[in-house]
Amino acid sequence: MSTQTLSDVVTEKTRELCEAILAAPAMGSIRSRIDTFMADNTAKNQYETVMSKGQALQDKQQQGQSLSGEEISDFEKHRDTLLHNPVARGFLDAQEELHDIKHSVQKMVSKTLELGRVPSEEDLEESCGHGCGCHSH
Repeated sequence: MSTQTLSDVVTEKTRELCEAILAAPAMGSIRSRIDTFMADNTAKNQYETVMSKGQALQDKQQQGQSLSGEEISDFEKHRDTLLHNPVARGFLDAQEELHDIKHSVQKMVSKTLELGRVPSEEDLEESCGHGCGCHSH
């Protein structure tokens, strides 16, 4: 099979996978929560504030500066407000669900390329390495 033919097959099958993902019942709920969030300026502003304050704290820490209790308390207050907003909470949950789907697809494709076959459930189990003693064989 030529490289172009393989590319065409992969592209077509990838489109089919994307269509299957979009057709999954959970995707309607995920999309709805994202759309609801995007239409809610209060939730978006709360989210942007928390992200901005979190980034500022992280930048300060990376520069070796200490964080004051007031700065941490202010961030936590805004974060708690965000997390108690059902629209924002729905958006954050939807983001996490999308991340999990993306991770699952990437993991399956990566393992397939690594193994040269479709991976089994056992192949996909997370492992911290051979001999770690945390897995029963």
